[in-house]
Order: sequence, then C-alpha cells, then structure tokens
Amino acid sequence: MKNVRTKTVAMAALLFSAPVFADFPGFDNPSPTAGSSTSEKANATADKGMYKQIDYVNAGKKGPKIIVLPGEIKSNNAGFLQKFGSNNIADYAELELSNANFGVLERSDLGPVLKEVELAYALGDPDKSRALFRKGKLKNTKWLVKFDILKAENIAEAGSSFSGGALGSIAGTLMGGRSGAVTSTAGRSIEVEESTGVWIIGMRYKIVNAETSEQVATGYFEEKQELGAKKSGFLGFGSSEKGGLSLDGMVQRLVQRTVYDIDEKHK
Repeated sequence: MKNVRTKTVAMAALLFSAPVFADFPGFDNPSPTAGSSTSEKANATADKGMYKQIDYVNAGKKGPKIIVLPGEIKSNNAGFLQKFGSNNIADYAELELSNANFGVLERSDLGPVLKEVELAYALGDPDKSRALFRKGKLKNTKWLVKFDILKAENIAEAGSSFSGGALGSIAGTLMGGRSGAVTSTAGRSIEVEESTGVWIIGMRYKIVNAETSEQVATGYFEEKQELGAKKSGFLGFGSSEKGGLSLDGMVQRLVQRTVYDIDEKHK
C-alpha cells in the first residue's frame, strides 16, 4: 500500500512539474456579420485555401547549403501577369526549403552579392562561380535553386442559369384566377446563376551546382485552380457565394509540391 501511495505521489509531482503548452488563443473577429450563416459559409471556403504545412519525407536529414534565385513568370498570359508578380515565388521557396531542413541563405542577407550570383547563373560561367562560392557568406554553398512559372492558362469556363419567368407564366395560365396570379409571380421571382473558371498553372524547378554552373536536376508540375460563383433568388430573398484558391495560394502549393520532389529525390 505504501509503495502504491509513493508511486501516485511521484506521478502527480511529475504531472504538475511538466511544462504546460497552452493553445494559441487566436484573435477576435471584428466583422459585423461574425457568427452569421454567411460568415460561416465564407470562412469554411477560406479555411480550404489557408496555408497548410507539409511534412517533408526527409526533413530529418540536413540538406546542403543553397541559395534560392528570384523566380520568373515565363508565361505570356496577360490576364495572369496583371494579377500576379514574381517577387514572392522565391520567398515561398525559401520558407518551404527551410521547413524541409535545407541550409537556406536568405537573399535579403546577401545584399549586392546576389546580383553577382544571378549573373554567374545567367552566364553559366564556372570560373566566376568558383571565385564567388569559395569566400565569405557564399562559402560552401552547394546549389542554386530557381522556381519559374512556365504555364498559366485559363483553360475552361462553364456557366448555367435558370429563370422561372417562363414556367411561372405557364403555371399561372393553367391555374387561372388568384392562385394562378400568385404562382406566376412566385415563378418569375426564381433566379439561379452559377459559373466556374479553371486555370492550369505549371511550375518548373531547376537545381544548378554553385561552383560548376552545371544543372543537377529539374522537374515540372501542374495544378488546377478553380474559381466559382453562384447566386440565387426567390420572392425577394437572395444569396450569393464566390471563392477559390488565390493565385498566391496556388503558387505556394506548387512550390510545396516541387520542394517535396527535391527533398524526396535529390537531398
């Protein structure tokens, strides 16, 4: 009995002495519609587009020291170029490669040296590369990695609509009298519209040996981005919904997919 009591006391002491990790408290929602049905629908849609961290298969293994070069948008789709710039492609890549346990040299820390790195990459000059990557912050850098958008196409659009005007008129005529008039009015008030657009966006990654300027590996992936909207109305009451993954979110997911490939195959 004494042994049992001693063990119980020891376990209690261990429990109360262990550090307590509280959940992040979150933030208040200042929207005037917070908690309403429209708020719940909009937030449910937004939740699907939020950032989700990837568990990289070789994250437990330390990767080589790398520099992520600024990405380019090589697609000539004017609509895509109006909505998205190339600045954050490399930012997303630095984040994901760090999560995958690569030794990422952040571009913001390199300053003007980054321009020399980009020039050496563009020229494919091994002598200049060797001179750069054997000194200072760049010493022991193994890879230069670049992520480019090669394809951005609004590949498909579809829409449908329904108006109850014609059916309401037919029903009203068949029924006649006051009931027919009410039915006709109700029928004409029915409106339903729905539209969907799908983009296909493709990203290529390229890994180059920092010292020799030789290509180590490359890969390409595509993802679909769907944007949808719908609205309906009946007797003066209406509802509408629209949403889909943003272009930023789409590019970030493509970066995650390419980094997964790099981590799995080339680390």
